[in-house]
Amino acid sequence: MKIMSDKNLEMGESNSQSLTSIFKGGLDIYNDVTNSNLPMNSPDIQVNIKKAMKIFEDATRLVSLAGIFSKNEGVNEVATNDLQYFLLPALLGSLTLKLTTGQRKDIVNVAEIYFKDFLSRCNDYGLSNYQISGDQDKDEIDHAVRERTEFEKLEMAVNTRAKKIQRFAEQKELKSRLTDLKKNMENEHVDEDIKRNYFITMIKLFIHEAIDELNSIDMEKPILEHMANMKLDEKPLPKRPPSAPLKPIIITKDEVQKAVFGAGYPSLPTMTVQEFYDKRVADGVFPDPDKKPTGTGSLLEAASAGVKLYDDDLEDAKKDNLEETDDDENIARMRAKDEYKDDHRRGWGNRMNRS
Repeated sequence: MKIMSDKNLEMGESNSQSLTSIFKGGLDIYNDVTNSNLPMNSPDIQVNIKKAMKIFEDATRLVSLAGIFSKNEGVNEVATNDLQYFLLPALLGSLTLKLTTGQRKDIVNVAEIYFKDFLSRCNDYGLSNYQISGDQDKDEIDHAVRERTEFEKLEMAVNTRAKKIQRFAEQKELKSRLTDLKKNMENEHVDEDIKRNYFITMIKLFIHEAIDELNSIDMEKPILEHMANMKLDEKPLPKRPPSAPLKPIIITKDEVQKAVFGAGYPSLPTMTVQEFYDKRVADGVFPDPDKKPTGTGSLLEAASAGVKLYDDDLEDAKKDNLEETDDDENIARMRAKDEYKDDHRRGWGNRMNRS
């Protein structure tokens, strides 16, 4: 392991042990997140994601300071225990995509950098041969695709599908092999070859996952760009003034209860029944007993306000005045009423064909 020089051997071994424990702690949290049944946007999951990212970021700094990796060596020259640190950018990329807070465009861009860094290092050590395309040759690639004939496009589609099927079969085989190796890793005195094979198998499995994630990112980025352009075209909606917060009101019977509830609930507005009624009168909800109602209005309004639409004493006085003055119209109306009663006895009428 190329962490230290000979004169700093003891300090280097201490750093190596610290790095191993840090990485293992982050990997345990990562496995808890990926195997959890909770939704990815739950607060507990998001807290664990950020915690694991912080641990892997610290581990990455230690790996950089120690100078573990170099482009001038092959995978066989890397110490067995150091192979696991190949996974740091892949783990950080996977965790970044699981974040649900922040701008999605920024999240996708950061994850893409992590995955490309992981695949680039794997290419340097001969673990993969993934062709990483940069932004500078994107226009050239698009032009080359447009210039292909229909036959070439069809052939390319067939080859792409065949590669996907092959990669899927390889992933399935790697997962099965990793499960068997993981059982052997649980032994206290695990063989060096088994341990090395376990780490390399894990790296190869993450290579497939990183390629899949980069393909998904390539499809998602144009959608995010389109959504960002749509937001620029939209007119900003006027901001509504914040509504007043709801406040419960404790209505008490009298001043004594008000003092008691006020002491028990100092943050709640408290009023007596009389104060509540006075406030309703002031708001116009209840009628004011000190003011005489004006106008008749509807029967319902008059009844709720306590207003009489007809004065019985006034009606009786009008009737007596008509009788005393022998009003002709009143006399004729009374006689017609009596004659109607004579010809139409009470209880007569439609007897439903009964005698």
